[in-house]
Amino acid sequence: MVTVEALLAALRLEPNGPDRYRAPNAALGHGVVFGGQLLAQSIVAALAGNDAMTVKTLHTVFARGVSFADPIDIHVDRMQAGRSFASSTVTISQGDRLCVRSSVLMSATEPDLIRHSDVIAAASTPEDSTATSEGDGDWQVRVGGGVDIDDPTSVGPAQLEAWSRFVGAPDDPGVNQGLLAFATEGMLIATAMRPHEGVAQSLAHRTIATSVISHTITFHEPCPAGDWFLLSLESPFAGGGRSYGRGHVARRDGQLVASFTQDNMIRAMPAPTPQEPS
Repeated sequence: MVTVEALLAALRLEPNGPDRYRAPNAALGHGVVFGGQLLAQSIVAALAGNDAMTVKTLHTVFARGVSFADPIDIHVDRMQAGRSFASSTVTISQGDRLCVRSSVLMSATEPDLIRHSDVIAAASTPEDSTATSEGDGDWQVRVGGGVDIDDPTSVGPAQLEAWSRFVGAPDDPGVNQGLLAFATEGMLIATAMRPHEGVAQSLAHRTIATSVISHTITFHEPCPAGDWFLLSLESPFAGGGRSYGRGHVARRDGQLVASFTQDNMIRAMPAPTPQEPS
């Protein structure tokens, strides 16, 4: 069961030298660390020392998987810092393996010169949506429209609505951004699989090899992670062992709060080699 306390523990970065940190991993029932945790930790690390700012855009490349068994090391390379903007590169390693690298743009709050914003109209509500195995405990995920993302026989358009919240999340801007990024990482592969019979999220790491390759998220407005928020997802392309997806995050009233894109690997796992009779 996922608890907010376990997620927050992974976001409490222990200083380990100038602009260097060590952090534990949150147990999510996988053999490897969930990429959303690494997005959240990159946000928190980049914001350290930039207290008057929030993250504007995070672009992350997942080069190697991260083992749950060992803590991770985080290094922040501060590229630029000013009154309105700051930028850093955040590198996550495990032992001598460089695993994840992010470019992070941070921004101070400024008054409007102009303002407009799309309203994301949801066809579902959290109350009429179905809880999934992707998120349980304090991290709650519900899929709208009666869609079962684990059923290989369930076919539909490459679109998905999901609601998410982190029960008990603190009122902290950086943590809220980290948890929001955490929630955006895991559903776009399932969205890309929807039009294709015989594939589904339940087959990932069993007969289908899947992995997030890169993830970019841009934040527009604050959003309390403890309240229900909508993930409106679509995948306009899949092919050549890859998929591309994009999505928007909105508060329950439809206010757009973030947008994101993702590149993924989706390919068949090689069949096991038959054993020679002894």
